[in-house]
Amino acid sequence: MLDNAWLIPALPLAGFIIIFLFGRRLGEPRAGVLATLMTAGSFVVTVGVFFALLSRASEDRHHVVTLFTWLPVGSLHIDMAILIDPLSVTMALFITGIGALIHLYAIGYMHGDPKFSKFFLYLNLFIFSMLMLVLGENLLVTFLGWEGVGACSYFLISFWHTRDSAATAGKKAFVTNRVGDWGVMIAMFMAFSAVGTLSYSGINEAAESGQLAAVTATGIALMLFIGACGKSAQLPLYLWLPDAMEGPTPVSALIHAATMVTSGVFLMTRMNPVLHVSYHWVMTIIAVVGAATALFAATVAVAQTDIKKVLAYSTVSQLGFMFLAIGSGAYVAAIFHMVTHAFFKALLFLGSGAVIHGMHHQQDMRKMGALRKVMPITAMTFIVGWLAIAGVPPFAGFWSKDEILLYVYANNRGLYLVGVVTALLTAYYMTRQVIMVFYGEARWHDQSEEHGAHGDATPHESPWIMLAPLVVLSGLAIGGGLLQLPFSSKTHFLEHWLEPVIESGERNIDGTWASDNKYLLLLVAVIIACLGIAGAIAVYAKKKAPALEPAILANGWMYDSSVSRFMGGPGRAMFSGVARFDAGVVDGAVNGVARVVGSTSNALRKVQTGFVRFYAAILGLGVVLLLAWFLLRGVL
Repeated sequence: MLDNAWLIPALPLAGFIIIFLFGRRLGEPRAGVLATLMTAGSFVVTVGVFFALLSRASEDRHHVVTLFTWLPVGSLHIDMAILIDPLSVTMALFITGIGALIHLYAIGYMHGDPKFSKFFLYLNLFIFSMLMLVLGENLLVTFLGWEGVGACSYFLISFWHTRDSAATAGKKAFVTNRVGDWGVMIAMFMAFSAVGTLSYSGINEAAESGQLAAVTATGIALMLFIGACGKSAQLPLYLWLPDAMEGPTPVSALIHAATMVTSGVFLMTRMNPVLHVSYHWVMTIIAVVGAATALFAATVAVAQTDIKKVLAYSTVSQLGFMFLAIGSGAYVAAIFHMVTHAFFKALLFLGSGAVIHGMHHQQDMRKMGALRKVMPITAMTFIVGWLAIAGVPPFAGFWSKDEILLYVYANNRGLYLVGVVTALLTAYYMTRQVIMVFYGEARWHDQSEEHGAHGDATPHESPWIMLAPLVVLSGLAIGGGLLQLPFSSKTHFLEHWLEPVIESGERNIDGTWASDNKYLLLLVAVIIACLGIAGAIAVYAKKKAPALEPAILANGWMYDSSVSRFMGGPGRAMFSGVARFDAGVVDGAVNGVARVVGSTSNALRKVQTGFVRFYAAILGLGVVLLLAWFLLRGVL
């Protein structure tokens, strides 16, 4: 079964090729059904590979499938190969599983869209690219997928490109990610220069055996972190992610939950031996950036009124939690939260899409309210996602977030406080969203009256093809925490599974105050979640306190607008100056040399007349000059 693992990325690629060639002929819904079946088939193969790997001993869970030799150039020998190990299989499982559910949902959501087939063409290409990213045996294969998801994000975010906002959002995502891509390329150059290979096993073994100097490991780690900040939307490169909401809701769910934004977390975990041997302050930087991003995005989310924007900033915040875990040496906790986040965030995004669909494309939460009465299944599943992300036990998000906070407390008490405040705000703004959308007074009656002659605008429940994925994901959001429970080593299933990959980098906190008092910290996490929920209920349901939604938070602390003003003003002037310098000085020097050579050649060309008598005369003159030289030399 392991030798057939190449089918995992091959099936979505086949779906892309078939839709590319016959998409118009397939039409709706057959193009969507085909894309869904290809992704579901990839999931089935991944499950088979998982059980085949599980049957092996822990130290033997590593298998490479080489497809062909890609680049045999001198000492640079790179195979097109995929790596099957616990980390890559874990990533592939939720990419294909949740991806298949999103595909199924999209068949209903994109119904009637004139570019229905093209949408699923991009979705299958996206899944293929993400699978190549996580299954790559070396950095270059991963980078192929890395660039692929970047290109697909541009296509999907700007899918409705006739809207200026969508076209701009797609370009912003593409350009911002290029900054991160630069970091990954520099890391590859450094790794090959130091180790002579881009294979993960070669680089990580060099780090574990001491062959990789600490300064080189530090450079590689920092460059990879820059790449991770771009893909996983960390400060200061987060600003593309909120604007990605301009794409269709299935795109938001795919990018924010199961695929693109997890790339950075995956890459840092994959290279954990390199991070382990780098200077200690590298991990501190990662943890600080993660904590700052988590708190920053949480403060912005409390004042958003767009149902998808709240979830977008929530994603940025939860990704910050994952990087906080990585910086604290808690790689298992980071992957655990990545998996549970994929469950409940996909559920929340698809639930928001069901609300938008039922509200006739209305996204402003101030025009919603009491929707639980007309959308009972959507409301029920969305509430499950809310409880999971808010950190209420026994839902999945509680266990993963608590494990992160446990490691952070053992590592840095100041960052733990930031994490606790962020968890409080998470519970607060998610409760605020649930109350504004599903409870309180119905504020959509006015819209129904406005539509009048244009048809009934009363909200309605979505079709079963959109509701079925919500029900499945709600089950995962409830039971996902079973992967890693804190009660004993026997319930640490994910930790035992990932041990061959993270054993050299994972921090051991046994014997610390946090480890000895983990149940007390567990209780603190529960209290924090309850306080956040109670605060939002007091403000938005009971109206006992005014809502604090200052404009500066609604505008994201003016960060995005400040960057836009800089890029449109001093930045544009600076870049124009660099362009003029390049054209006038750099190109001018090169062109000047060419002009001198050209003019000299033209002058010499005139000497070449083609007449033999002219050449004989020149030869005779030369002989006379030589004789004169020797005569004068003898006299002198």
